[in-house]
Amino acid sequence: MTEDLDIALHYYGISPWEIEVLYGFLNSHFTIIQEEIKPNDDDFVSFLDINIPLAFNDEFFQWFEFKRWEKVKSVFKEMKRRRGNGNALKIKINFSGNPKIIFNIDTQDRQWFDNAIEKIDSILELLPYHLDPQKIPSEILEIIYKFDSESIRWRLSNASSQNKKYTFKDELWKETN
Repeated sequence: MTEDLDIALHYYGISPWEIEVLYGFLNSHFTIIQEEIKPNDDDFVSFLDINIPLAFNDEFFQWFEFKRWEKVKSVFKEMKRRRGNGNALKIKINFSGNPKIIFNIDTQDRQWFDNAIEKIDSILELLPYHLDPQKIPSEILEIIYKFDSESIRWRLSNASSQNKKYTFKDELWKETN
């Protein structure tokens, strides 16, 4: 993983200081492409969409370094702390790969938001089970996880293939087209 890798940051309502701190942690491993966008979700004052050009797996965390990942998570938690409770901040983390793994973090309560950030890593242990070809629809290109504040854990939410969309409910994938 020594080739130039571009990481894309799309955001609104994020302070220059917050972007600079995040930039500092990512710059040693990625070429950063950043774009301030117009607000596109009336429910959130701030939004950060990160496109990581690597798969969500153990190799990523070894390459990126766990200590550095912890610092990135601390920036996310500080962003939420500065905004307080409510729908002030939404973060979307996209990991490339087959399938693409996406984490949507939009929990209102700061404690649950911090908990969601901390528990992203724990999904690594569940991936083999979640991606078992006998358990997921065929030809899935993307899987979205959403943090469930009631059970205080990440849950499978949606998936999509080239022509179909699915929702995960009652422990089953259901086509939603």
